[in-house]
Amino acid sequence: MSGRLIVFEGVEGGGKTTQLERSRQWLIDSGWLAFLQSNGWVQQLVVTREPGGTNLGQGLRQLLLHATQEPIQDRAELLLYAADRAQHVEGVLRPQLTQKNLILCDRYTDSTIAYQGYGRGLDQVLIEQLNQIATNGLQSDLTLWLDLDVKIGLARTHQRGKADRIEQADLNFHERVQQGFTALAQAHPHRIARINATQPEAAVFQEIQTTLSDRLTEWYGKKE
Repeated sequence: MSGRLIVFEGVEGGGKTTQLERSRQWLIDSGWLAFLQSNGWVQQLVVTREPGGTNLGQGLRQLLLHATQEPIQDRAELLLYAADRAQHVEGVLRPQLTQKNLILCDRYTDSTIAYQGYGRGLDQVLIEQLNQIATNGLQSDLTLWLDLDVKIGLARTHQRGKADRIEQADLNFHERVQQGFTALAQAHPHRIARINATQPEAAVFQEIQTTLSDRLTEWYGKKE
């Protein structure tokens, strides 16, 4: 049995990074990781992100989120994300999955569909083709979609300080992105689990914990 890829998705300010870290710690503290390791199903727990999960990706992330020299054109943005993903899949995700590792990843292919497809209005067929090229067919085993009103999310990002290039986009853009995530969740109900991210942080994590427990049990059996 190979490893599993669990992805955290959602609009800006949805709490992905925080909840991913809480999930990592819970997998250790709850005994799930030890249970999986003792049975030889999982070797290690790996945390990564897109963009920026490789050395090359870190440079691309800086360009994508903080470029100031000139505006990044929409198709160029799409191709930069695809390049980051291609490097990430072949350099990190596939090798880690082959080694039977459990991966927690901050963003993956659904973000490209939501942000560049729905948000930027680029051709969905083209995006699907690029995702296929970049991933060579690798999909998440589970995507946790933190569903949050975009106005609340953007208010949170503004409280954190200076907004990055994506966060600075107008409200209509972010609303279209949210429409994209909603459509994806409706189209892929088994792969994408909706998490109500309007709740307090602890309640959001409780919902994530329940979802993870159910899915891990489905994959590996009840934890002893």
